[in-house]
Amino acid sequence: MQKLAVLTSGGDAPGMNAAVRAAVRRAAHHGVQMFGVYHGYEGLMSGDIQEMSLGSVGDIIHRGGTILYSARSEEFKTEAGQQKAVEQLRKFGIEGLIVIGGDGSFRGAQKLTEKGFPTIGVPGTIDNDIPCTDFTIGFDTALNTIVDAIDKIRDTATSHERTYIIEVMGRDAGDLALWAGLAAGAESIIIPEEQHDMEDILERLHAGQRRGKKHSIILVAEGVGSAASFAEAITQATGWETRVTVLGHIQRGGSPTAMDRMLASRMGAAAVDFLLEGKRDRMVGIQNNQIVDIDFKEALSQKHKLDLSVYQLARTLSI
Repeated sequence: MQKLAVLTSGGDAPGMNAAVRAAVRRAAHHGVQMFGVYHGYEGLMSGDIQEMSLGSVGDIIHRGGTILYSARSEEFKTEAGQQKAVEQLRKFGIEGLIVIGGDGSFRGAQKLTEKGFPTIGVPGTIDNDIPCTDFTIGFDTALNTIVDAIDKIRDTATSHERTYIIEVMGRDAGDLALWAGLAAGAESIIIPEEQHDMEDILERLHAGQRRGKKHSIILVAEGVGSAASFAEAITQATGWETRVTVLGHIQRGGSPTAMDRMLASRMGAAAVDFLLEGKRDRMVGIQNNQIVDIDFKEALSQKHKLDLSVYQLARTLSI
């Protein structure tokens, strides 16, 4: 292969730029041209493709978001849209494509491989919900953003002796809520993977009050329901004043942590290596701190599994 391309798709995640940088520079190391596809699959179909030089990825390793931009595309889900994308890749002489994104982006990459075009996926999503990899690019940064926000909210909760319900992202995965809840010492963590019991939540609040605790923090993953509904239920049951904070898209932005920069750099470079080794229809992952490649079908046929031992630990420590 002499010409490769890279695109970012789906929700942005801190570290995507570091992965793009690593892919471009690893390709240059091998004497291979790298092209950037702008605006995801939408840009791929329209031919919004430009060659990337070493200088084009200078000074981006520390930047959040993605310099290639991202866009969702309904047209690409169609046979005609996918064929249009392949034709654009052929037109530019591109021989392999790196797709940085989540499971939806990987399914798109799968479709291209089915049409005979080699693709490699790099998991970039703050949700950490991709099977077969311990971590995804952006998760660590989002986690640290949440913990920092909780620490600040706790100051106000303490000052006013209130219960705060904080809603975090993660779609149907509870990783962000669980890890942040443990790291920030939340009294209760409500996640999709574990049945919640309102009576248990209320008992924990009462137990804290009996030992003199003046405030509480409860974390809710967005896949379970709204923080507002939980706050209303608690207020009705206890009569206590509660406050709600929905962190929203602040969790997706910001400069990536050192961990995410490291992970993205390793994964972006590995994606180039895998394509040059003749691999296709696979994603890059990290397992036990080792970079691995996994068949798309294997990864996408599985369901993301949360380590519930962490949930039990959080419950034990929040008594």
